[in-house]
Amino acid sequence: MMALIDAAKAQDFPAAIVLVVSNRPDAPGLARARESGIETAVLDHRPFGDDRIAFERALDAKLVAHRIDLVCLAGFMRLFTPWLVTRWNGRMLNIHPALLPQFKGLNTHRRALEAGVERHGATVHFVVPETDSGPIIIQDSVAVTASDTEETLAARVLEVEHRIYPQALRLVAQGRMTFAPH
Repeated sequence: MMALIDAAKAQDFPAAIVLVVSNRPDAPGLARARESGIETAVLDHRPFGDDRIAFERALDAKLVAHRIDLVCLAGFMRLFTPWLVTRWNGRMLNIHPALLPQFKGLNTHRRALEAGVERHGATVHFVVPETDSGPIIIQDSVAVTASDTEETLAARVLEVEHRIYPQALRLVAQGRMTFAPH
């Protein structure tokens, strides 16, 4: 999130970060966004219980009310239903700490080490109903070393994430990368 906020401060950046929404009232990113002068909103999912669509309708209404064009997920650890994904089709990006299609889901660094891959990295992709399966916008990688632990590998991949997410947002905001399924 902060990499996107920092990138958007540049005069030539083609997007503005105008709202940070969290489903967790205690998310550290909320304070960091406010410190950067960005409006924040909390939409706690817990009062919605198991009604995921009701939560997503409230989230959608908040995004529409703020006239949001693109949604960039960063640390939002809830899976969306096809209802919301379809409404934001081609306008919702996600960053994933792996070289998709490898290691979809959680625990990517541990799984990469267990698989013995030589390279591991991060992917920014368009969000589709299937988890971590949308068209890839950009990827980059780092070498996996024999001495790597989950923590050391995660730290190097995080540097990649901070570099490529602003690049991906730039491409999409400029219309140089689009996705509209048939």
